[in-house]
Amino acid sequence: MVCEIELFEKPHLNNAVLIEGLPGIGFIANIATLHLIRKLKAARFAEIHCSSFQDLAVTTETGGARFPSNELYYYRNSAGGRDLIFWYGNTQALTTFGQYELCGRILDVCSELGCRLLISLGGFRQDEVREPPQLFCAGTDSATLQQVMGLGARVMVGQIYGIAGLLIGLGRIRGVKGFSLLVETLGRGPDVNGAWHALAALAKYLELDVDLSGLEAAEEETRKMLESFGLLKSVVEEKKKEEQRFRWSI
Repeated sequence: MVCEIELFEKPHLNNAVLIEGLPGIGFIANIATLHLIRKLKAARFAEIHCSSFQDLAVTTETGGARFPSNELYYYRNSAGGRDLIFWYGNTQALTTFGQYELCGRILDVCSELGCRLLISLGGFRQDEVREPPQLFCAGTDSATLQQVMGLGARVMVGQIYGIAGLLIGLGRIRGVKGFSLLVETLGRGPDVNGAWHALAALAKYLELDVDLSGLEAAEEETRKMLESFGLLKSVVEEKKKEEQRFRWSI
């Protein structure tokens, strides 16, 4: 197995938009996408397993096991707007080959569903963050870029690592328009404020009526997931570590 996608359903969608929400800097994409999935009651239609994911399982209190995975959800816009596809998961691939394989397979599925616009979310790490945090963007073409800049975003100059950048690059090669929307963040842990500003801009762009309250629930779920997979140290562990440093400094 390199990258296996299990489809539970093949939904018929109207001019769908893919929104990427995998772990990254500040876990902004994770929080924002999970919030949208919950608020819009999006339906899960695919599960993705990849040999480039982490080689572990996390046991549950009931004796079960959770594995690194990605999922696809869909939302039909009853208001007549564009339908949405959400790409959510608890990991990215750990190798360059795996990232390209994973991204390519997702694009295959979404293309079959008529998806013609890609949006990746993420954080832009900064030593200091203003309030409100600044938005940054990069796009596949000048017209798309101008639309996103109309939201108040500045052009991102530099490199966008991981799926957030790769998705837009591969999309352009395939003739699919898209953009990456990044929010400046300290990047030290799940950034719920950054996720809120990413969602506010995204909702405005898509003309999507969605409740942005209660974002803390998505942040807490993201934090617990990251801790269980060893991607984030728990508050208790950090406190013990700080106490240990204090003892040795006396």
